[in-house]
Amino acid sequence: MVSHGEFAPGLHSAVKMMTGSRDDVLSTSLREDMSADEFAENFRKLVEPLNTDDSVILLADILSGSPFTNALAVLDEKGMMANTLVLAGMNMPMAITAVLMKDNFDDLNVLKETILSEGRAGMTEFSTTADDADDDI
Repeated sequence: MVSHGEFAPGLHSAVKMMTGSRDDVLSTSLREDMSADEFAENFRKLVEPLNTDDSVILLADILSGSPFTNALAVLDEKGMMANTLVLAGMNMPMAITAVLMKDNFDDLNVLKETILSEGRAGMTEFSTTADDADDDI
């Protein structure tokens, strides 16, 4: 997970509460005091243990933002793009689904659609209706 600010590490922490601690979930962020090059170096160190045979699901906060583009550049340098699913606009349902379902699908397109579907379903309006009877004392 990559983001601006502390979104990715915060989301990672929240996901860990739901899925448990996992060594295969990583996050980093572009902080306010950090250059894009510094972010890229942090991401490079984060993914250093990965090799070209590993599959990666990259979740980013914003399509084409600096964390997104720099993470892609680093993964490309490592020759990992062929095994990388890249999704932007991450939210909690997307992240939980990616973590819990990533090993359950042989078809990457089905996994992608499942993650995106859960992410979309998580964005909804909750509305209440006032019940006048409840206001009576």
